[in-house]
Formats: sequence, C-alpha cells, structure tokens
Amino acid sequence: MANWWQRLLKRRVRVLPSQAAYALWAQHYPPHAHNAFMAIEEQAMRALLPDLAGKRVLDWACGSGRYSVLAAQQGAQVVGIDNSLPMLRRGTQARLCAEGLRLPFAAGAFDVVIGGLAVGHVAALDALLQELARVLTSSGVLVLSDLHPFQHVMGAQRTFAAADGRVYAVEHYPHFYADYVRAAAHAGLRVEAVVEPQHAAKPVVLAIRMKREV
Repeated sequence: MANWWQRLLKRRVRVLPSQAAYALWAQHYPPHAHNAFMAIEEQAMRALLPDLAGKRVLDWACGSGRYSVLAAQQGAQVVGIDNSLPMLRRGTQARLCAEGLRLPFAAGAFDVVIGGLAVGHVAALDALLQELARVLTSSGVLVLSDLHPFQHVMGAQRTFAAADGRVYAVEHYPHFYADYVRAAAHAGLRVEAVVEPQHAAKPVVLAIRMKREV
C-alpha cells in the first residue's frame, strides 16, 4: 500500500497534456483497476452507481474501458468515448473517439453517465457538467470520480513510467466539492451523494453522484 501512496506524493516531474500523456501510458494501461489507488477509487464508484441493468450508459473519458466492462457485465447498453485513440485501442467495448466537451450524441441519449478519474483533465468544469447533463435523460444519473483536490494541494500527481523509462505526470486541474455543487446547479444537476475514501487519515479520492433535475 505504501508504494502507491509514495508515488502520488513523489517529487514533481514533467507534466504532459492528457492526450500526450495517455498516448505514452496506453501501452501499459489495462481495462481494469491496476493499482491500489484505482482499486480504492473503483470501490467508491461502485458504492455510488445505480442499478445499470437495461440502462443506456455512457462511459465518458473511458480510456481503456474498465467502466464500460463493469457496466456491460451488469447488463447495460454501453458506449465509451475518449479523445485518446491509443487508449481506446486497449478496450473491447463499443467506443468512439471524440472531444469530451462536444459529445456526438442527442440530448437525453443516456440514463447514466460514468466518468472515472478524468474530470481533473478538464479545466472548464461548468462547461463539462453542462454537456454531460445535456445527454442525460430528465432523471438521468451522473457519477464522477477523481484524485481528491486536497491531494493535489499537497503536491500529489498521477504519474506513470513511459516505455523509455522516463516518469511523467498527467495534467490536472483540481475541482473542490463547492466547485461541483456550483457547476451542477448551473447544469441542472443536483448532488445526491459524495464518497471520500481515505488513506493515512487523508482523503485520496472524491467521488460524486448527481441527478438531472426535471
């Protein structure tokens, strides 16, 4: 457990834009939680996800598709979307390459939108929640997670080792709980639940469930 914690808090390294970072990371990024941090995050997300059986689910910023796999296993009709082709090639579910702030879907196309560990790659939280809310049904559910903003304040980064052995960090914009509440209200969403799992008495993940208000 200590190793992943130390990696989060390690000295600062070169920060790459998310697309450039995942182009390098994709080769070693399987479609499942592959470290203790991600296992903690996934447990928090599972606690917030509604029943997905028979639901139309969008796995936003799906990456290699671990939440697409999870949703499909629960009987959902799943579409994954990401702006990284190398990451999409790692997945096995239906997926599209597109920008996260301009989704190629009609309004109300999905019952549930899932976004794991990607919100921090987007600086414009208000614009993101408005777009995700747009594609939800009138009573749709949005579940998001990310590195806890307090970790970012303390210097934590999501880092990875590229094939050349160099260590990089992915760009990250911290969004605090108050930011989510404000942006959700502007997007016609209501925060229903929050999970903040801890390690060493400090929160490491912020996971939030929101519901579209009619």
